[in-house]
Amino acid sequence: MSERVFLKGNEAIARAALAAGMRCYFGYPITPQNDIPELLSAELPKAGGEFVQAESEVAAANMLLGAAACGVRAMTTSSSPGISLMQEAISYMAGSELPGVIVNMNRGGPGLGDIGPSQGDYYQATRGGGHGDYRTLVLAPGTVQEAYDLTMLAFDLAFHYRNPVMVLGDAILGQMKEPVTPHTPARTADPEAASWCLQGAVGRPGRIIKSLFLEDGALAGQNTRLAAKYQAMEAEVRAEQFLVEDAELVVVAYGSIGRIAKSTVRKLRNAGHKVGLVRPITLFPFPSAMLRALADQGKRFLTLEHNLGQMVDDVRLAIRTVADSAFHGHLPGNLPTPNDFEAPILTALGADH
Repeated sequence: MSERVFLKGNEAIARAALAAGMRCYFGYPITPQNDIPELLSAELPKAGGEFVQAESEVAAANMLLGAAACGVRAMTTSSSPGISLMQEAISYMAGSELPGVIVNMNRGGPGLGDIGPSQGDYYQATRGGGHGDYRTLVLAPGTVQEAYDLTMLAFDLAFHYRNPVMVLGDAILGQMKEPVTPHTPARTADPEAASWCLQGAVGRPGRIIKSLFLEDGALAGQNTRLAAKYQAMEAEVRAEQFLVEDAELVVVAYGSIGRIAKSTVRKLRNAGHKVGLVRPITLFPFPSAMLRALADQGKRFLTLEHNLGQMVDDVRLAIRTVADSAFHGHLPGNLPTPNDFEAPILTALGADH
């Protein structure tokens, strides 16, 4: 059994990427994710990889595209405004069916905002974020161990679906420290990439990787293939259920807010209130069927987020025609505690408080 180590969330992501066989990293400094490139700048060259501090986030994302086209396991990391600058390249990667891992340690916004935690980038992450019809598979860790595990998973999913995968955290997850059990995956190679990647056409026909389809009907055909791939990603749905079996009210929250809400749910359970929690781990694909099944049992819902209300749209879509979801948004710029969620949950329960 591997020895446990005490790591920041950012450090866990960097070490997981190394264990997953990442060989190229491109990035540009921005708080609160700077621990990731700092660690990789020292450790990636030791592993035989290439670390590049790009001149901008735009450059970093396009370098990621280039490495991905060569079948290399590659990653970039940033935080909210930096991720916005990467959106054109991410759209090109999705349209070209290229794998890559993008980490967003979400900070407060809009604009430059602050360097504190926020969940204001949910729409951007789950709706593609750039131009055109595309999706990125989005993983939302709630613990430092999950940050390690899901980063490792992100590389496998990116190559399996030939699609960008985003790990969406925030300043809480990136800066807190917890014990982590490191491990090395059984497979870090991607033999199927040899059938499409660009490595020099020696003894075989040339290949073209592109996102431009000008022939009559060609783009429609490509978008049909992409849509089928996004539908197939439903197989990757992950979520935590906590005390939902007999719950009258199900709280839905993800990431760091999900773990804070879990503490509140546990406290209210001890006080006799029938409340449970669903914590989505994949934000796309979203655990819609799970929530619909709970709604069919007659349960009520409350969505908690660290924003003005974004994931609540997906919760309401999942349970439409059966139930609705109340909403409480803790505004970015303030750090929530379990006590902050007691009153909204009790109100949704209809309990006196």
